[in-house]
Amino acid sequence: MGALNKLVAMTRTLGNPERDYVILSEGNTSARRDEETFWVKASGSRMADVDRETFLQVDAAAVLALLDEGLLSESEMRLGLTGAKAVPHVPGSPSIEAAMHALCLTLGGATFVGHTHPTAVNAILCAQDAAEPFRGAIFPAESLVCGQPAFVPYAAPGQPLAQAVRQALESAIERRGEPPRVLLLENHGLVALGKTAQEVLDITEMMVKTARILVRTYALGGPDFVEYTPR
Repeated sequence: MGALNKLVAMTRTLGNPERDYVILSEGNTSARRDEETFWVKASGSRMADVDRETFLQVDAAAVLALLDEGLLSESEMRLGLTGAKAVPHVPGSPSIEAAMHALCLTLGGATFVGHTHPTAVNAILCAQDAAEPFRGAIFPAESLVCGQPAFVPYAAPGQPLAQAVRQALESAIERRGEPPRVLLLENHGLVALGKTAQEVLDITEMMVKTARILVRTYALGGPDFVEYTPR
């Protein structure tokens, strides 16, 4: 199965309503196509309903260049992303979060990326002091699958969020010597960075399980953290 077909299957799985990871047109996914371009979900499409035509081929360098422009409004960012399409005549506009995906696929070293808004995870990310529950692992499988997440303080979607993600990735790489497998976006959602589509699914599912357990630990005094296990 080619990378685009794997991306379609991964996106449909993440978008399955029974999983409660996204609703409506929430969330977006991407996959590296080659050294210069990547596929990203078109803006406004539902993850559960995607097909090959839902994904746009985008020039990574052109997208990343938008991060170093002066402050761009959301509409200006959307225009820039549309201009970064590798095949201009194809209809549709890349997700407003395409720059975040470009960073994950380059600086973050991922081949597939899944961004979702799971209710279980956002119940914590939308709380006060949202980073605290995720400062350590609470069971071995969490650290084995997800590593040590990088927390990203709230920033508006588009250019501000991508710039915040770039800072979080650079900081994580400087401290740990490698990029994280998980980004936790405050008041927003979850990003899973994988070498394969299956890894993105595994990371997402494990982080959702972790969030469900974390919330319940607070009924008994709070989480008991364990050391992260290197993979």
